[in-house]
Amino acid sequence: MTDWIKQLGTIEPLHQETAEQTKQHVDQLTKPLGSLGRLETLAVELAAMTKEAFPVTSPPGVIVFAADHGVAREGVSAYPQEVTAQMLLNLTQGGAGINVFARQIGALQKFVDVGVAAEVDAPGVCKRRIRAGSGNILREAAMTREEAERSIQVGIEAAHEIVGEGAKVLIVGEVGIGNTTASSAILAALTGADPDEIVGRGTGLTDEGWQRKKAVVREALALHRPDAADPLDVLSKVGGLEIGAMAGAILGAASRRVPVLLDGFIATVAALLAVRIAPAAADYLIAGHRSQEPGHAYVLKTLAKEPLLDLQLRLGEGSGAALAFPLVEAASRMVREMATFASAGVSNR
Repeated sequence: MTDWIKQLGTIEPLHQETAEQTKQHVDQLTKPLGSLGRLETLAVELAAMTKEAFPVTSPPGVIVFAADHGVAREGVSAYPQEVTAQMLLNLTQGGAGINVFARQIGALQKFVDVGVAAEVDAPGVCKRRIRAGSGNILREAAMTREEAERSIQVGIEAAHEIVGEGAKVLIVGEVGIGNTTASSAILAALTGADPDEIVGRGTGLTDEGWQRKKAVVREALALHRPDAADPLDVLSKVGGLEIGAMAGAILGAASRRVPVLLDGFIATVAALLAVRIAPAAADYLIAGHRSQEPGHAYVLKTLAKEPLLDLQLRLGEGSGAALAFPLVEAASRMVREMATFASAGVSNR
């Protein structure tokens, strides 16, 4: 048994008894039955995940994993590879979009270098570097199977750490030039999706660059022939180090009964990878938003998740999930703070 499997532990099923207790309480709150719609459903889901009839969701924890991709050399991004290291530094200085939104929701923040090509020596960088970026999947495997396992282990450890610091909900994000290409390849490998249907423009490619990106994904899949029945084979052949770490973090949170609020395309592909490794993890996923990447709608449908928001976002970093978090917090506060008909002395129907 590998270390990451030992660390993962058991992911328990949803606790239906607690869910029913919360549902009965919600039905007694001072409002018409079902009038808060999906917020009520979300509150019951949180109870089932956490095994707490009155779930607490603050503070959330945000972990951003950073890694480079060799496939960036194939012109699949509008930005050069050095932006990954520059953005990691920006994260530690509090200047990125996710920093702004994380501060707004009072989140704990962690920034993990799992494979940036250029080492970033700055306070606030958690160094868990496995290698200096993944291989160019058009020419070689992204990583070895052992490196894929290590990326998952890094994610599990990071999730356990931030949960240990008090995080009640986990948001995972990423920075890594070229990672929508790797995510598209993972999604196509796991589901058989046509690259023409799921590959998007990422950072804002031209029409020519977009067609090139689709071709790169198709050619990488033909070269490596990843095994859809073996998620680690898919990750090692066409994935990315930060995507593996995100999948690991999702598994780690689920093993601690901590809900995971998903961001956009890359985070949701990482969630699909996690679910293929441990199907029970699906019960702990909440879709934060629907991004503009065409593959995101596809993977959300595959996971049978309906997002809370649709703001036409495509930033990544965990930003969309952070923007959706106030709805999760509202659901938990509704259960804990709203009066019942009996406690308020209000006549029920």
